[in-house]
Amino acid sequence: MPLMDLHGLRRVGRLVRDLHDIAAGFIPPPDPRWEVYVPADRSDLICHHDLAPWNLVCDQDRWVFIDWDGAGPGSRLWDMAWTATGFVPLQPGGDPAEDAPRIRALADGYGLTDEQRLEFAPLIGARTRGMADLLYESARTGRQPWARLYAEGHDWGRAAEYAEQNITTWKRVPSSSYQLSSWVWFRPGHNQPRVRVLTR
Repeated sequence: MPLMDLHGLRRVGRLVRDLHDIAAGFIPPPDPRWEVYVPADRSDLICHHDLAPWNLVCDQDRWVFIDWDGAGPGSRLWDMAWTATGFVPLQPGGDPAEDAPRIRALADGYGLTDEQRLEFAPLIGARTRGMADLLYESARTGRQPWARLYAEGHDWGRAAEYAEQNITTWKRVPSSSYQLSSWVWFRPGHNQPRVRVLTR
């Protein structure tokens, strides 16, 4: 997927917010079996856990996240942290001055408050570090498919270092003048929202 511009990143943030708001009303069945490979910071709702470019399908005006097999308990900010790593993207040798506005675009699209942005900043590195640790351990034990991914060159360790080294910069990312408004449509006779539209 080509590198997204700021408008695209805001749209991703809106889409993630939409998914989380809908998931917040989901009640799991008794004794569910989850396959969450990177433990989250806490469990507030059911999250995707891999909202990244490789799981986003774009067809003109329709954007859809696929690959929900790793869904399970997590938190909004933890899920968004991995979204930032993948979509900004945060890579070794990156430029914080260029990446910070891209993180802000995601946060603006989601509608994070300034307080949430302070909490969000360190989670970016923590979530990326969790993925790196999963690959390292899987390479040692032979656990698939993670061992294969590591052998193919997927190593998130240096990306985690970059994110961790720039936590102060990410914390300085303020909210912009980008504002969200929303409306929710309910089907007659149903009390669960079917569509939530977020606009600038």
